[in-house]
Amino acid sequence: MVLHFRQATRIYAKTLPFVLLRLGIGLLLGVLSILYFGGVFYVGYHLLEGGTISGWIAVVGLLVALGAFAWFWRLLSRYVLYLVKAAHIAVIAHVVETGDVPDDQLRYGKSQVSERFTEASALFAVDQVIKAVVKQFNDAVVSFSGLFSVVPALKQLIQFVGKAIAIAASYIDEAIIAHMFVSDEENPWRSARDGVVLYGKHWKPVLGSTMLIVLGMYATAFVLLLTLTPLATVLSGLSTTLEAVSWVLVGGVFLTIYTGFLKPWVKTVVITTFLVESRDTEPDSETMDRIAGRSERFQELISKADDDEDGPTEQPSKPDSHSASGHGA
Repeated sequence: MVLHFRQATRIYAKTLPFVLLRLGIGLLLGVLSILYFGGVFYVGYHLLEGGTISGWIAVVGLLVALGAFAWFWRLLSRYVLYLVKAAHIAVIAHVVETGDVPDDQLRYGKSQVSERFTEASALFAVDQVIKAVVKQFNDAVVSFSGLFSVVPALKQLIQFVGKAIAIAASYIDEAIIAHMFVSDEENPWRSARDGVVLYGKHWKPVLGSTMLIVLGMYATAFVLLLTLTPLATVLSGLSTTLEAVSWVLVGGVFLTIYTGFLKPWVKTVVITTFLVESRDTEPDSETMDRIAGRSERFQELISKADDDEDGPTEQPSKPDSHSASGHGA
């Protein structure tokens, strides 16, 4: 297995403006979320305390507030955070392929996304189909179900490995999106199809290295959490309020480091590995047929690629809800 950690880490350092941008957006959204729910609970508590509303009305109001927040978060994730993530992927792909960093990488990434996809929903739809295809393909080529009856004691370990594969797949779809940005194919569906075929040709080194760094990332996150825990225990004996605040601070620092720095590095490693390993190789019909035999959603991708001869002139149909998943930023 060939690991490209050194090259990927250099690229990660070169694209730090995007890493910091996504971190800043995440921190801003975190603060706004705290203020929103703090305001909701403050108003609800005082209305209950004053007898203005009953307990049932307070519960309904809380559910409405949660629903409104979920709707806003979904909208923001799909049309803002997702585009920022895609722009970052475009810059990483450019650096991997050329070795050069765009002068204004934020503007470059934005322009690449707008040139490749007419609207955000088109990119989102393509990515959801890719996620579903990769999941079905991985489930087919890495199946441990037959071992359960032979070695029942390994069932939990095998289930853990299966979950690791599922997590790894969430990064592999980003690598295929990266291929779309460096491909000369203007049709996004056809470019996505070719990217999936290339993954089918090189799935062993890509999936293997991705699983390795995902497991390493979780081990690092666990060590990081253990390191930060004493900060909370120091204040635990002073007062309940200080203890609660200290745990909130520990959780905030942990999530900032984990989601703001560790996950973007893993993404960069996976994209770099995929683009380097698949370089100088072309999609072939044999691999395409092999993937089609393992994934019904890949057949859908082939159909969309064949139907959309003139590029994305219309908005792609929304994928099934079971194929969607929550990213990355």
